[in-house]
Amino acid sequence: MSELTESVAKTMKEFERLPGVGKKSAERIVYHLLKISKEEAFALSDSIRSMKENVRYCKCCFNLSEEELCDICRDPRRDQTTLCVVEQPRDLIALEKTGQYHGLYHVLLGRVSPLDGVGSEQLTIDSLVKRVKAGKFKEIIMATNPTVEGDGTALSITNRLEGTKIKITRLARGITTGSSLEFANNEMLADAISGRQRFDQEEREK
Repeated sequence: MSELTESVAKTMKEFERLPGVGKKSAERIVYHLLKISKEEAFALSDSIRSMKENVRYCKCCFNLSEEELCDICRDPRRDQTTLCVVEQPRDLIALEKTGQYHGLYHVLLGRVSPLDGVGSEQLTIDSLVKRVKAGKFKEIIMATNPTVEGDGTALSITNRLEGTKIKITRLARGITTGSSLEFANNEMLADAISGRQRFDQEEREK
């Protein structure tokens, strides 16, 4: 990149570090930023700075929030007896878009994956177990992604909750095994929520 100025080359390298952005995409983004006005470019940089300074994890459910509690946890209209467990905030957003679920959430911030060095202690599972035991939940919906790691994470949580006498369900398997919730369409997710199945002892022992 000897023909590029140092600042342009550095900016391209930074964009290349983003997921799904290759060299060509990084070049297009940077050349676009060079074309637009300073005001537009600075608005982008200011929004990134504001996001990094203000966004945190909700202290209750670990959803993204700019307050101690996220909008969902603060909403008294939500069903306080149902808790949906998801891997990431983007999974929560995908389920919310269906308009079919009106309970609370708990975000794990990942999934158990021994091959990647991720154990249950690195997720929010301990906080989840404490929250369930201290709350008045009647149903826990395991909405982890339908992958080997997602199913293993759900099984680990279910075993930790054994003895609580709370109904534990999982999303119906209209979602293809190995897929991710964030890429499923609204209709598919709505069917998965409404057709959720009991996560019973027989399933745990498979």
